Amino acid sequence: MMARLVMKFGGTSVADIRHIRNVARHVRREVAAGNQVAVVVSAMAGTTNQLIAWAREAATLHDPREYDTVVASGEQITSGLLAIALQSLGVNARSWQGWQIPIRTDDGHGAARIVDIPGDALIARIAGGEVAVVAGFQGVASDSRIATLGRGGSDTSAVALAAAIRADRCDIYTDVDGVYTTDPRIVHRARRLSRISYEEMLEMASLGAKVLQVRSVELAMVHGVKVFVRSSFDDPDAPPPIDGVTPGTLICDEDEIVEKKIVSGIAYSKDEAEISLRRVADKPGVAAAVFGPLAADNINVDMIVQNISEDGTLTDLTFTVPTADYERARAVLDAAKAGIGFQVLQGSTDIAKVSVIGIGMRSHAGVAADCFAALAAKGINIRAITTSEIKISVLIDAPHTELAVRTLHSLYGLDDN
Repeated sequence: MMARLVMKFGGTSVADIRHIRNVARHVRREVAAGNQVAVVVSAMAGTTNQLIAWAREAATLHDPREYDTVVASGEQITSGLLAIALQSLGVNARSWQGWQIPIRTDDGHGAARIVDIPGDALIARIAGGEVAVVAGFQGVASDSRIATLGRGGSDTSAVALAAAIRADRCDIYTDVDGVYTTDPRIVHRARRLSRISYEEMLEMASLGAKVLQVRSVELAMVHGVKVFVRSSFDDPDAPPPIDGVTPGTLICDEDEIVEKKIVSGIAYSKDEAEISLRRVADKPGVAAAVFGPLAADNINVDMIVQNISEDGTLTDLTFTVPTADYERARAVLDAAKAGIGFQVLQGSTDIAKVSVIGIGMRSHAGVAADCFAALAAKGINIRAITTSEIKISVLIDAPHTELAVRTLHSLYGLDDN
């Protein structure tokens, strides 16, 4: 049955002309199957980093609108090259830049958010047999200037476009063949998941898994866009699998997952820094005094642990921030010391966050207790804990990261037997 698809290809999938020709064959396969196709492309691998470096070399402090003009050119090049490659295969295709559709964004140049995509014109074009090759990562702001969506924004472009044209599915082609129970580089027995819920994928993406960008998963969940993660390095012309199941991972609504595992995956992130404020007066407004200045400086705070003294007069506050923001966060807190009233500020960047994720945790007791006991048995000290309905995150010393991931992966029966 004919489907309407959005196919998205990342930087490694379009790294050079040879790779772009391979992508064109993937697209031709779907067109030959009778599907209506729009394609979203990233810049060729390494191109965006080079463009950013040139912008910074031109001036350390630069106009973000001109920065967007520079860095958006990478996707423009790829979209044109892929359209040419498709035309050479006899596929009717044309390239589209963000402003031509238009993909309308807010005015947050460098990290803009998509506001609206009128999809009717594009629907008419692809329904007429034309493949639309769309430059990802970019749109047009209210000032009629190019606006980029931040790193990883091509995933967001693809899901938003899929929602706008009412696509049956958004296929994200990448350099891995799906979403795994954890990083296969750490756990060789990690398994590829055939399906995962939006909520689980959102947790995994936000907690360190690099397969999909967080905002793209949020969009998919809000608009009910089914997302299929698969490898662009599979042979585009290979015969269909005997069982009819294409290797990859479908990200979908929880109700579409028949067999719900207690735990679906283990994520980790070493991009964490810990800050502790010792002996802070425990009084109304102290939390606002700490976290208000950090928020004003756009520093995201994650895990928060508070310990109140026995007499209730003093408290210790421990929380985490991204490693890149660690020094800036310390400077902000030092500047606000008089208003906060802490006596000692301590910190560490040699830490990691390891998370256990699974929608089945909602209906099973003891998952957290098993996690803590298993880590203790391996001599791994837990510095902080946060939980939600479908997640347990622990903060540990960074040298124990791989041991913790392997231990928890085995504990919850995720090893590929």
